[in-house]
Amino acid sequence: MAGHLHVEEHFTAAPMVRDVVIGMADGLTVPFALAAGISGAVAASAYATRLVVTAGLAEIAAGSIAMGLGGYLAARTDFEHYETERQREIRETVELPDVETEEVAKVFREYGLSNEQMAPAVNAIIGNQKHWVDFMMRFELGLEEPDPKRASRSAVTIAASYVFGGMIPLAPYMLLGNVITGLWYSVAITLLALGVFGYIKSRLTGIAPWKGAMQTIVTGGLAAAAAFGLARLVGMG
Repeated sequence: MAGHLHVEEHFTAAPMVRDVVIGMADGLTVPFALAAGISGAVAASAYATRLVVTAGLAEIAAGSIAMGLGGYLAARTDFEHYETERQREIRETVELPDVETEEVAKVFREYGLSNEQMAPAVNAIIGNQKHWVDFMMRFELGLEEPDPKRASRSAVTIAASYVFGGMIPLAPYMLLGNVITGLWYSVAITLLALGVFGYIKSRLTGIAPWKGAMQTIVTGGLAAAAAFGLARLVGMG
């Protein structure tokens, strides 16, 4: 219909969602696997629950710091790489203008434009150095300008998501006195949380939700089962 307003919906929070996914995925699986593994090794100890909780909290603290630092360094590296490439492009537009002009024309040529068709656009772009450099960064190098504040936000988001995710499998041990009972409650709650997390993540990223939920559950379950079995095997030895 002529009067119908077309509204495009695009997902624009990808960086933050990626950070939450990184933090939550590791936060749910690593402490879960660690707690399950320790439960299998120290179940007979009088201090089994305390050992599991202490080890779990220590892992969450260390893991959140390490993951947050990793996110910070990754974002800083992206920003520094972009700035280095941008400075190089600025120098080249000054020192090698003919070469850079041809590179602009090459981009348009790849879209099927003739020399006559592309000439006005090329001249308009190279007539402004900032636009020229921006064009080369995006279309020649495929780089988008990163948010300079992303590094700190990424670190906080990943670390907080890791802590939140890690407390889910550990909570049953903290609330219940028996380590084996805590283990089974932890398994049930964590697998449910993994399913919900995988479903929501898949919905946000455009993947089949139930498929994403099952993949997340299987990954976390296998990690915990492997850790539990290994700890039991070592304990028996």
